[in-house]
Order: sequence, then C-alpha cells, then structure tokens
Amino acid sequence: MVTFCFDFGNTRRKLAVFTGDVIEKVIVLADDNAETIGELLDTYRPGKAILSSVIDHDPMLEEQLAKHTRFHKLNHLTRLDFTTLVGKPETIGADRLALLAAAVRFYPKKNNLIIALGTCITYNFIDKYHRFSGGGISPGMEMRLKSLNHYTAKLPVVRADSNVPLIGYDTVTNIQSGVTLGMVYEIDGFIDEYAKKFDNFNVVLTGGDMVHLGSHLKNKIFADPDLIFKGLYAISELNNP
Repeated sequence: MVTFCFDFGNTRRKLAVFTGDVIEKVIVLADDNAETIGELLDTYRPGKAILSSVIDHDPMLEEQLAKHTRFHKLNHLTRLDFTTLVGKPETIGADRLALLAAAVRFYPKKNNLIIALGTCITYNFIDKYHRFSGGGISPGMEMRLKSLNHYTAKLPVVRADSNVPLIGYDTVTNIQSGVTLGMVYEIDGFIDEYAKKFDNFNVVLTGGDMVHLGSHLKNKIFADPDLIFKGLYAISELNNP
C-alpha cells in the first residue's frame, strides 16, 4: 500500500511517498493547493495519508485527503507509543511528535536526544522509558545568517557553507565561521551536558542543515535526513492500522 506522509514546516512543504514501510521518493511541493495535491493523488493513488503541519496550510487540503485516503492529521490527540511529561502537550509541535515517534521505533529503550536542524534547532529528549520531557529551541542557520543582515547597517546576507575556517579572513568568512561553528559548539555543548546526566545515551541528527554541520561535530551521532518521515509513517500505522 502507498502512504503519503506530508511534512509542512516553516521553510518547505514536503511529501514522502512510502510503498509499504520503504520511502520511494521525497517531493518538495511548490504549494498545497487542490490541483497540486490532486495530481499527486492521481499519480500514486495512496491508500493512507498523514499530515504534520506547523503552518497555516490550505484549509481544503485535509478535506481532500480525507476524501481520497484514510487520512490522519497529527496533533496532540493522536495516539502515540510514548508519553509526554510537558505541562501543555497541546503546544508540542507536530514535527517534534513525529521525530519522537521515530526515535522510539528505531532506538527503543535508550535515552535519546533528537536534534532537528531546520528553521529552528530543536532539541528533543525522550528517555529510555519512552517519556518525552522537553528539550530546547534555538535559531536555525538561515535565521542566524539573515538576522545579522537585518539588525545591522552593513553586514551582508551570507550563504551557508560547510567548508568554513576557524579564523575568518574577510566579512563573509567571519560570518560563516561565527554562525556555523557557533552552532557546532552549541550542539556539542548540549550533547556533552546530556551525556553527563544519562547513561545508555544516543544522539540522532536530522534536518536540512545537517550537511553544513555534521562533519564538524566532535560527538558521535546517528544522522538520518528522513527521520521525520519515518516517524510520520509509524504514527500513521498506529492510528490507521
């Protein structure tokens, strides 16, 4: 059976097409209007669909998916195979729920820190008893690069790059060093502090900026760019067996 797993983040709308539990294709969508989604439904004819959205998507999308598939929208009422210890579970982003579901499925009975590198960096900690207790949120790479231009008179907008020097030799490389390596030291610092508190500890890195940061990190990590889609598929199977 084909399953559609939609991930609508602050930067991109993406769709993973699963056949069984295998990802066949990941598609970046230009929009989520009825015509675009209709073409995808006609092409792949999915039996199931799940949506994780942290944006104001097209209000007709859910109705369209429900009409043509066994559809589930991820929210705080979704059935999950982990518990949440945070004060207001309804405020947990759908994307974070999907990442936690993937951690439980692929790294069970471990103290997992899932670090997602998107518009924001999210640190998501779920313990070996599969309890989510929270984490942290900080600005992502693009947000940091753009803010330097926005809040100053003369600093330019600089493109992200993985090949950055420790000591910048001009304005561009100064910014790249400060932002990229600053994020690296932040992430390594968080990992070090979690590792001091928890044994049987595991770190998973995901998200688009992984390519710029992964090679600089000193800590041992697992990297999986498709982690959120794997979590969405797991949640879909749990709620739409």
